[in-house]
Amino acid sequence: MHEMSLAEGVLQLVEDAARKDQFKKVTAVWLEIGQLSGVEPQAMAFCFDAVTRGSVADGARLEIIATPGQGWCMACAKTVPMTEVFGACPSCGSYQMQVTGGTEMRVKELEVI
Repeated sequence: MHEMSLAEGVLQLVEDAARKDQFKKVTAVWLEIGQLSGVEPQAMAFCFDAVTRGSVADGARLEIIATPGQGWCMACAKTVPMTEVFGACPSCGSYQMQVTGGTEMRVKELEVI
């Protein structure tokens, strides 16, 4: 379950921000997860809850924002939506696809007190 190490990384970012900006408590975290990132949102939520216990983000609400997959088709020269990394172009059926979006995961926003 790689979501556990990802959740630990998110917590590290949150704790670094808390030290830098001198806030005491995080009440919510907005996390963008790309559809093609390989991150399972439910597993991420479970792991986030586990790793934040006893931290500045203990009890924080995790809001997951799903971002769509996107790719460039080399055959028809179009930017198209993608639902899987090695999928075919929905326009022409070619498998000559280059993923251009939806693989990322980032902390978008924090709600703090």
